[in-house]
Amino acid sequence: MKKIFFLFIVAALSACSSNKVDTIVHNAVIYTVDAAFTVAEAMAIREGKIIAVGTNADITQQYSATETIDAKGQAVYPGLIDAHAHFVGYARGLFQVDLFGTTTWEETVERVKAFAAKHPEMKWIQGRGWDQNKWPGKKYPTNELLNAAFPSIPVVITRVDGHASIANNTALQLAGIEAGQTITGGDIQVANGKLTGVLIDNADNAVYAKIPAPTKEDYTTWLQAAQKNCFEQGLTTVTDCGLNADDVELLDELQQKGKLDMRLFVMLSDNDNNLNLYLKKGPYKTDRLFVNGFKVYADGALGSRGACLIHPYTDQPGWSGFLLRNKTHYDSLAQVLSTTPFQMCTHAIGDSANRAILNIYNKYLKPANDKRWRIEHAQIVDVNDFHLFGSAAVVPSVQPTHGTSDMYWAEARLGKDRMKGAYAYKQLLQENGWLPLGTDFPVEDISPFKTFLAAVVRKDAKGFPADGFQMENALTREETIRGMTIWAAKAGFLEKEVGSLEAGKKADFILLSNDLMKVAETEILNTKVAATFIAGKKVH
Repeated sequence: MKKIFFLFIVAALSACSSNKVDTIVHNAVIYTVDAAFTVAEAMAIREGKIIAVGTNADITQQYSATETIDAKGQAVYPGLIDAHAHFVGYARGLFQVDLFGTTTWEETVERVKAFAAKHPEMKWIQGRGWDQNKWPGKKYPTNELLNAAFPSIPVVITRVDGHASIANNTALQLAGIEAGQTITGGDIQVANGKLTGVLIDNADNAVYAKIPAPTKEDYTTWLQAAQKNCFEQGLTTVTDCGLNADDVELLDELQQKGKLDMRLFVMLSDNDNNLNLYLKKGPYKTDRLFVNGFKVYADGALGSRGACLIHPYTDQPGWSGFLLRNKTHYDSLAQVLSTTPFQMCTHAIGDSANRAILNIYNKYLKPANDKRWRIEHAQIVDVNDFHLFGSAAVVPSVQPTHGTSDMYWAEARLGKDRMKGAYAYKQLLQENGWLPLGTDFPVEDISPFKTFLAAVVRKDAKGFPADGFQMENALTREETIRGMTIWAAKAGFLEKEVGSLEAGKKADFILLSNDLMKVAETEILNTKVAATFIAGKKVH
């Protein structure tokens, strides 16, 4: 009898223990983003994972918690995932000259001078964000003003899209760049026999190769600042497109030491060192880091006229852009990667670049495969080529704010007919039934709410255009939320861990001041992140 009583007590204590959790979130509007897009009221979290999701009564009656969060009716979403960004590059840029939004070349140089005055210790000056399309005449400048302001300190400043730079003569001399040089996949611009300082795509590699590497302390400061900004925007996972092995090692070290909470999916840059190292040891995965792809560049950007087009640019007859490597490079790389678990993730902007890469993908991928090879951007696709995404299950990874940034001048570059296949997100979604969304920050603003606005309403932050940009390719609110959560997770083989609020998944979630599924269009950009949680830990 005593033995039976003892066993009863043990069972009762065990039951009580199993119903004890770390955190209960209740009185919420929880968008689980499960297959049915279920909306719940409460969830229970233990050891960083979701134990149960349900009604307030279900969760509060079944579980007791150390901490209880009363959401007071606020919307709760899965932590937002940026399917295409440059986390390390963004971090570095936070400590360089901010050139976003400049309206003239003169203003751009003045910002560089002001930055240099505040940082006299700088031996190299770097900046990013200028866009000649926003300046009078929309033409590239020459570097005379930079040379006059900085006769001995090297300066290089990057275009908003990262596909062109302007360097002063000191930087050009250090890099050994001379007038008349040619380079595959790049353009060294010259006027009247002299270097203008404008370097497009691969042409600026020699300059950046001369910049001293940052210290580990600098790197840590940069990354922690970037992480803080991401958490403030509700981002809990970021795909970093194009890192080297030493970047990965430092990120891993900081995460292991508890100095970096951000989850990262990493694509390695397409170079021999990364390929030789990672093809031998395979993908690398920890709780917060997954290295499983190679970032490849097919062409440049439309804004710098480096995008590779089937027919010449409408506003520059005779010029069609260029591929950054020989086609045989992409073919041979695809052949190698097709025998590995690694994803091939190729930047392709122009219709010619998209066609070339899609044909190569279709050569090595079987229909209905699950390798999830990706086209990053897929900005301009010939109307006859959309089916090539579906036929080989190729994932188009798009950034809606590119459309609302480029709409002011894209038709001038492409003409009306080619615009039918440009920024065609709905068409791309229909090929495979899912579409990951990102920002490409720092090329675009880090804000996922601008992504939401651009995808659903097809307007920019100014509310332009009044009727939306090519609204036939707008996404629904649900599709956009999925693109920023579960589909973004799926694009990196992370959908079983993050991207939705379901039992067994990591408790990455956010509380918002506005409900994105219901908020008025004019209030979308006024949405604030009230709190951000990673693995049940409040990080913002």
